[in-house]
Amino acid sequence: MNQNNLETLRQQVEDKNLEILKLINERGKLVQEIGKIKEAQGVHRYDPVRERAMLDLITENNDGPFETSTLQHIFKEIFKAGLDLQEDDTQKGLLVSRKRKPEDTIVNIKGEMIGDGKQYFVVGPCAVESYEQVAQVAQAAKGQGLKLLRGGAFKPRTSPYDFQGLGLEGLKILKKVADEFDMAVISEIVNPADIEVALDYIDVIQIGARNMQNFELLKAAGAVKKPVLLKRGMAATIDEFINAAEYIIAQGNDQIILCERGIRTYEKATRNTLDISAVPILKSETHLPVLVDVTHSTGRKDLLLPTAKAALAIGADGVMAEVHPDPAVALSDANQQMDIGQFNEWITQLRSHYSYKA
Repeated sequence: MNQNNLETLRQQVEDKNLEILKLINERGKLVQEIGKIKEAQGVHRYDPVRERAMLDLITENNDGPFETSTLQHIFKEIFKAGLDLQEDDTQKGLLVSRKRKPEDTIVNIKGEMIGDGKQYFVVGPCAVESYEQVAQVAQAAKGQGLKLLRGGAFKPRTSPYDFQGLGLEGLKILKKVADEFDMAVISEIVNPADIEVALDYIDVIQIGARNMQNFELLKAAGAVKKPVLLKRGMAATIDEFINAAEYIIAQGNDQIILCERGIRTYEKATRNTLDISAVPILKSETHLPVLVDVTHSTGRKDLLLPTAKAALAIGADGVMAEVHPDPAVALSDANQQMDIGQFNEWITQLRSHYSYKA
C-alpha cells in the first residue's frame, strides 16, 4: 500500500516538473519579447526596481512550505536565466557574431588573406619620420618575405607636445615605399574627414585604441570599401570592443581585423597588460580575424618574442610589432621598437611557431 502511494506521489511530482518546465519556457518566450522591445527602445535590459517588485509579489503570496528566502533564491536564478536569454538573442543579432555567421571572415589585403588559417606579420615604425627610415624597414621586412607594412602618419599622443606625425606627407611616404617594395600599408586615421583622402595612400585603415569608441570615425570607416584594423581600447571590455566592430560592419564593411593591444591595469612591469585570453574569446564570439600587437601591449623589447609565441600558439591570425632603423633617435616610442638586427633575429626565432606564407 505504501509503495503504491509512493509511486503515485512520484508520478505527481513528475507531472508538476513538466508543468513547471512548460511555465518556465513560456516565461522565457515572454522575456525574449520584452528584450526585443527594450533593445528597440535602447533601454537597459536589467531593471533592479522591476526585479524587486516581482520578488516582493512572490513574498506576499508565499503560503509555504518553502521559506521566503529559498523562493527568492530560486526566482533570482529564473530572472538571471531570462536576462541570459535576452543577452543571447542580442549576440545572435550582431553582424559580427559567430552565431550570425559561423564561417570565418577572410580579409584580403593585396593578396594576403588574413583569417585563412595561416599566420601573418605586420611590422614597421611607430611613426613615419622620413622616406629613408620607412624604406629601410620595408626592405628588411620584404627580405623576410613579409608584405604588411605599418607606420603612423597621424599620431594621437597622450601629451599635446609630443610628435604628432607628418600627416598627409607621412601617408605619401608610406605609399611611395609600398609601391617600390610591393607591400600593403596599414596606417591610423584619427579624423573621419581624413578617410576619403587616405584611401589613395593606404590599404588598411587602422583605428587606434584611443579612438575605439569614436563612433563617427567607426561609421565613416564602415562606409568605405577598405579593410579596417580595429584596436581594442586601453580600458575597453571585450563586449565594448565587439560592439565597436559592429558600428563598422553595420555600415556595410565586413573587412574588419580585430587587434588586441593590451589593456590598462594596475600592473607597472609592462606598458599595458596583454589580455592573451581575449584572442580565443574574440575568435569564438565573432567571425573576424584577430591580431596581437606585442609592442604596445608590453612596451618592452625583451618580451616581444615570448608574447609573439604566445599569441601564435593561442590562435591569433597574426602579430603586429614595431621596427625602426635606429630606435635610439626615434621620435616616438623609442624604447619599445626593434632595430633591423633585432627584427631579423625575432622573425627567425618565430618561423618554427607559425604557418608561414612566403
